[in-house]
Amino acid sequence: MAKASKYVSKQPDENGFIAWTDEENQIWSELVARQLKCIEGKACDEYLEGLKKINLPQDRIPQLSELNEVLLKETGWQVAPVPALIDFDEFFRLLANKQFPVATFIRSREEFDYLQEPDVFHEIFGHCAMLTNPAFAEFTHKYGQLGYAAQKKDRVYLARLYWFTVEFGLMQTKDGVRIYGGGILSSPGETQYVYSGKPEIQSLEVLDVLRTPYRIDIMQPIYYTISSINDLFDISKMDIMSLVEKAKELGLFEPKFPPKEKLAS
Repeated sequence: MAKASKYVSKQPDENGFIAWTDEENQIWSELVARQLKCIEGKACDEYLEGLKKINLPQDRIPQLSELNEVLLKETGWQVAPVPALIDFDEFFRLLANKQFPVATFIRSREEFDYLQEPDVFHEIFGHCAMLTNPAFAEFTHKYGQLGYAAQKKDRVYLARLYWFTVEFGLMQTKDGVRIYGGGILSSPGETQYVYSGKPEIQSLEVLDVLRTPYRIDIMQPIYYTISSINDLFDISKMDIMSLVEKAKELGLFEPKFPPKEKLAS
Protein backbone atom coordinates (compact mmCIF):
# COMPACT_ATOMS: atom_id res chain seq x y z
CA MET A 1 0.00 0.00 0.00
CA ALA A 2 1.20 3.51 -0.78
CA LYS A 3 1.73 5.55 2.35
CA ALA A 4 -0.47 8.59 2.83
CA SER A 5 0.90 11.92 1.69
CA LYS A 6 0.94 14.95 3.95
CA TYR A 7 0.50 17.09 0.83
CA VAL A 8 -2.86 17.88 -0.71
CA SER A 9 -3.07 18.56 -4.43
CA LYS A 10 -4.81 21.75 -5.52
CA GLN A 11 -8.00 21.34 -7.50
CA PRO A 12 -8.22 23.13 -10.87
CA ASP A 13 -11.30 25.38 -11.28
CA GLU A 14 -13.90 24.83 -14.01
CA ASN A 15 -11.52 26.41 -16.55
CA GLY A 16 -8.65 24.13 -15.50
CA PHE A 17 -6.89 27.01 -13.73
CA ILE A 18 -4.96 26.35 -10.51
CA ALA A 19 -4.55 29.25 -8.08
CA TRP A 20 -0.98 29.08 -6.78
CA THR A 21 0.08 31.36 -3.92
CA ASP A 22 2.93 33.87 -4.18
CA GLU A 23 5.01 31.67 -1.86
CA GLU A 24 4.39 28.57 -4.01
CA ASN A 25 5.39 30.48 -7.14
CA GLN A 26 8.50 31.73 -5.30
CA ILE A 27 9.49 28.16 -4.32
CA TRP A 28 9.05 27.10 -7.98
CA SER A 29 11.18 30.02 -9.15
CA GLU A 30 14.02 29.15 -6.75
CA LEU A 31 13.87 25.44 -7.60
CA VAL A 32 14.00 26.13 -11.35
CA ALA A 33 16.86 28.64 -11.07
CA ARG A 34 18.93 26.25 -8.95
CA GLN A 35 18.31 23.21 -11.13
CA LEU A 36 18.92 24.96 -14.47
CA LYS A 37 22.39 25.82 -13.16
CA CYS A 38 22.87 22.29 -11.86
CA ILE A 39 22.09 20.51 -15.16
CA GLU A 40 24.37 22.67 -17.33
CA GLY A 41 26.57 20.33 -19.38
CA LYS A 42 24.78 17.32 -17.90
CA ALA A 43 21.26 17.19 -19.41
CA CYS A 44 20.86 15.54 -22.82
CA ASP A 45 20.16 17.68 -25.92
CA GLU A 46 16.67 16.21 -26.30
CA TYR A 47 15.76 17.46 -22.85
CA LEU A 48 17.15 20.94 -23.49
CA GLU A 49 15.28 21.15 -26.81
CA GLY A 50 12.08 20.07 -25.05
CA LEU A 51 12.62 22.69 -22.36
CA LYS A 52 12.72 25.38 -25.07
CA LYS A 53 9.54 23.99 -26.65
CA ILE A 54 7.50 23.99 -23.44
CA ASN A 55 8.86 27.48 -22.74
CA LEU A 56 8.90 26.93 -19.00
CA PRO A 57 8.11 30.09 -17.01
CA GLN A 58 10.71 30.70 -14.32
CA ASP A 59 8.77 33.17 -12.20
CA ARG A 60 5.62 31.07 -11.64
CA ILE A 61 4.27 27.52 -11.80
CA PRO A 62 2.89 26.96 -15.32
CA GLN A 63 -0.78 26.15 -15.82
CA LEU A 64 -1.32 22.62 -17.15
CA SER A 65 -3.20 24.01 -20.18
CA GLU A 66 -0.01 25.81 -21.30
CA LEU A 67 1.91 22.53 -21.27
CA ASN A 68 -0.93 20.64 -22.93
CA GLU A 69 -0.95 23.00 -25.89
CA VAL A 70 2.71 22.21 -26.65
CA LEU A 71 2.62 18.49 -25.83
CA LEU A 72 -0.51 17.87 -27.90
CA LYS A 73 1.10 19.54 -30.91
CA GLU A 74 4.46 17.75 -30.52
CA THR A 75 3.54 14.17 -29.55
CA GLY A 76 -0.21 13.99 -28.79
CA TRP A 77 0.38 13.85 -25.02
CA GLN A 78 -1.33 15.76 -22.23
CA VAL A 79 -0.66 16.27 -18.53
CA ALA A 80 -3.41 15.33 -16.08
CA PRO A 81 -3.82 16.75 -12.55
CA VAL A 82 -3.78 14.01 -9.90
CA PRO A 83 -3.78 13.75 -6.08
CA ALA A 84 -0.41 13.59 -4.31
CA LEU A 85 -0.23 9.79 -4.62
CA ILE A 86 -2.06 7.54 -7.08
CA ASP A 87 -2.17 3.75 -7.34
CA PHE A 88 -0.50 1.68 -10.05
CA ASP A 89 -3.81 1.08 -11.81
CA GLU A 90 -4.52 4.75 -12.30
CA PHE A 91 -0.90 5.51 -13.16
CA PHE A 92 -0.80 2.93 -15.96
CA ARG A 93 -4.28 3.90 -17.18
CA LEU A 94 -3.22 7.51 -17.61
CA LEU A 95 0.02 6.64 -19.45
CA ALA A 96 -1.87 4.20 -21.68
CA ASN A 97 -4.06 7.15 -22.68
CA LYS A 98 -1.10 9.48 -23.30
CA GLN A 99 -1.77 11.44 -20.13
CA PHE A 100 1.13 12.14 -17.82
CA PRO A 101 0.09 12.43 -14.16
CA VAL A 102 1.09 15.67 -12.45
CA ALA A 103 0.51 16.00 -8.71
CA THR A 104 -0.72 19.57 -8.27
CA PHE A 105 1.14 20.54 -5.11
CA ILE A 106 4.62 21.91 -4.57
CA ARG A 107 7.02 20.93 -1.79
CA SER A 108 7.34 23.00 1.36
CA ARG A 109 10.49 24.95 2.20
CA GLU A 110 11.31 22.32 4.84
CA GLU A 111 11.58 19.72 2.04
CA PHE A 112 13.13 22.09 -0.51
CA ASP A 113 16.13 19.83 -1.17
CA TYR A 114 14.45 16.45 -1.21
CA LEU A 115 11.05 14.90 -0.92
CA GLN A 116 10.16 11.29 -1.56
CA GLU A 117 6.91 11.83 -3.44
CA PRO A 118 6.73 13.55 -6.83
CA ASP A 119 5.50 17.15 -6.73
CA VAL A 120 4.62 19.57 -9.54
CA PHE A 121 8.27 20.64 -9.88
CA HIS A 122 9.52 17.07 -10.30
CA GLU A 123 6.77 16.16 -12.78
CA ILE A 124 6.98 19.28 -14.93
CA PHE A 125 10.67 20.19 -14.76
CA GLY A 126 11.80 16.56 -14.70
CA HIS A 127 9.52 14.93 -17.25
CA CYS A 128 7.52 17.28 -19.47
CA ALA A 129 10.41 18.43 -21.67
CA MET A 130 11.22 14.81 -22.60
CA LEU A 131 7.57 14.16 -23.52
CA THR A 132 8.04 16.48 -26.52
CA ASN A 133 10.43 13.84 -27.93
CA PRO A 134 8.65 11.25 -30.15
CA ALA A 135 10.83 8.26 -29.14
CA PHE A 136 10.52 9.00 -25.42
CA ALA A 137 6.78 9.68 -25.76
CA GLU A 138 6.21 6.41 -27.65
CA PHE A 139 8.16 4.40 -25.08
CA THR A 140 6.16 5.93 -22.21
CA HIS A 141 2.87 5.26 -24.00
CA LYS A 142 3.76 1.63 -24.72
CA TYR A 143 4.91 1.22 -21.14
CA GLY A 144 1.52 2.46 -19.90
CA GLN A 145 -0.35 0.05 -22.17
CA LEU A 146 1.75 -2.91 -21.00
CA GLY A 147 1.41 -1.98 -17.35
CA TYR A 148 -2.32 -1.44 -17.54
CA ALA A 149 -2.83 -4.91 -19.03
CA ALA A 150 -0.28 -6.63 -16.75
CA GLN A 151 -0.95 -8.61 -13.61
CA LYS A 152 0.09 -7.18 -10.26
CA LYS A 153 3.11 -9.51 -9.89
CA ASP A 154 4.40 -8.46 -13.33
CA ARG A 155 3.97 -4.75 -12.67
CA VAL A 156 6.77 -4.89 -10.10
CA TYR A 157 9.15 -5.94 -12.90
CA LEU A 158 7.83 -3.28 -15.24
CA ALA A 159 8.33 -0.67 -12.52
CA ARG A 160 12.08 -1.36 -12.69
CA LEU A 161 12.11 -0.61 -16.40
CA TYR A 162 10.43 2.76 -15.79
CA TRP A 163 12.73 3.50 -12.86
CA PHE A 164 15.95 2.97 -14.80
CA THR A 165 14.77 4.83 -17.93
CA VAL A 166 12.10 7.51 -17.43
CA GLU A 167 13.19 8.32 -13.87
CA PHE A 168 16.91 7.54 -13.70
CA GLY A 169 18.00 7.02 -17.30
CA LEU A 170 21.36 8.10 -18.73
CA MET A 171 22.55 8.34 -22.31
CA GLN A 172 26.04 7.91 -23.80
CA THR A 173 26.70 10.77 -26.24
CA LYS A 174 29.71 12.05 -28.17
CA ASP A 175 30.17 14.51 -25.30
CA GLY A 176 30.04 11.81 -22.62
CA VAL A 177 27.26 10.69 -20.30
CA ARG A 178 24.12 12.85 -20.36
CA ILE A 179 20.93 12.65 -18.30
CA TYR A 180 17.39 12.13 -19.61
CA GLY A 181 15.72 10.66 -16.48
CA GLY A 182 13.41 13.08 -14.67
CA GLY A 183 14.30 11.76 -11.22
CA ILE A 184 17.89 12.92 -11.76
CA LEU A 185 17.10 16.08 -13.73
CA SER A 186 14.91 17.43 -10.93
CA SER A 187 17.36 16.56 -8.12
CA PRO A 188 20.50 18.64 -7.48
CA GLY A 189 22.06 15.92 -5.32
CA GLU A 190 21.48 13.11 -7.80
CA THR A 191 22.63 15.25 -10.74
CA GLN A 192 26.01 15.76 -9.07
CA TYR A 193 26.19 12.18 -7.80
CA VAL A 194 25.95 10.67 -11.32
CA TYR A 195 29.31 12.28 -12.14
CA SER A 196 30.98 11.56 -8.78
CA GLY A 197 32.56 8.25 -9.84
CA LYS A 198 30.67 6.43 -7.06
CA PRO A 199 27.78 4.77 -8.94
CA GLU A 200 28.19 1.91 -11.38
CA ILE A 201 27.14 2.83 -14.93
CA GLN A 202 26.25 0.04 -17.33
CA SER A 203 24.81 -0.25 -20.84
CA LEU A 204 21.10 -0.91 -20.75
CA GLU A 205 19.95 -4.45 -21.44
CA VAL A 206 16.22 -4.76 -20.78
CA LEU A 207 16.51 -8.18 -19.13
CA ASP A 208 19.17 -6.88 -16.71
CA VAL A 209 17.06 -3.87 -15.80
CA LEU A 210 14.04 -6.06 -15.06
CA ARG A 211 16.20 -8.00 -12.58
CA THR A 212 17.78 -5.01 -10.81
CA PRO A 213 16.37 -4.13 -7.37
CA TYR A 214 16.20 -0.46 -6.39
CA ARG A 215 15.32 1.70 -3.43
CA ILE A 216 13.54 5.03 -3.81
CA ASP A 217 15.04 6.68 -0.74
CA ILE A 218 18.77 6.53 -1.53
CA MET A 219 21.15 7.67 -4.26
CA GLN A 220 21.15 5.00 -6.96
CA PRO A 221 24.14 2.62 -6.76
CA ILE A 222 23.67 1.73 -10.45
CA TYR A 223 22.45 3.52 -13.58
CA TYR A 224 21.87 2.21 -17.09
CA THR A 225 22.76 4.08 -20.27
CA ILE A 226 21.19 4.00 -23.71
CA SER A 227 23.29 5.07 -26.70
CA SER A 228 20.61 7.24 -28.31
CA ILE A 229 17.08 8.33 -27.53
CA ASN A 230 15.95 6.06 -30.39
CA ASP A 231 16.93 3.06 -28.25
CA LEU A 232 13.75 3.78 -26.27
CA PHE A 233 11.70 3.53 -29.45
CA ASP A 234 13.36 0.19 -30.20
CA ILE A 235 12.60 -1.06 -26.67
CA SER A 236 8.95 -0.07 -27.11
CA LYS A 237 8.77 -2.50 -30.05
CA MET A 238 10.21 -5.46 -28.08
CA ASP A 239 8.17 -8.24 -26.54
CA ILE A 240 8.78 -6.88 -23.05
CA MET A 241 6.35 -9.24 -21.30
CA SER A 242 8.27 -12.30 -22.51
CA LEU A 243 11.40 -10.70 -21.01
CA VAL A 244 9.48 -10.22 -17.74
CA GLU A 245 8.78 -13.99 -17.75
CA LYS A 246 12.46 -14.67 -18.32
CA ALA A 247 13.43 -12.28 -15.50
CA LYS A 248 11.06 -14.12 -13.16
CA GLU A 249 12.72 -17.44 -14.05
CA LEU A 250 16.24 -16.10 -13.57
CA GLY A 251 15.43 -14.16 -10.38
CA LEU A 252 16.68 -10.79 -9.18
CA PHE A 253 20.29 -9.68 -8.94
CA GLU A 254 21.76 -9.17 -5.49
CA PRO A 255 20.88 -5.65 -4.32
CA LYS A 256 23.79 -3.19 -4.46
CA PHE A 257 22.47 -1.41 -1.37
CA PRO A 258 21.92 -2.28 2.29
CA PRO A 259 18.43 -3.37 3.37
CA LYS A 260 16.19 -0.65 4.71
CA GLU A 261 16.43 -0.43 8.48
CA LYS A 262 13.27 -1.56 10.17
CA LEU A 263 11.80 0.91 12.62
CA ALA A 264 11.61 -0.41 16.15
CA SER A 265 8.03 -1.31 16.96
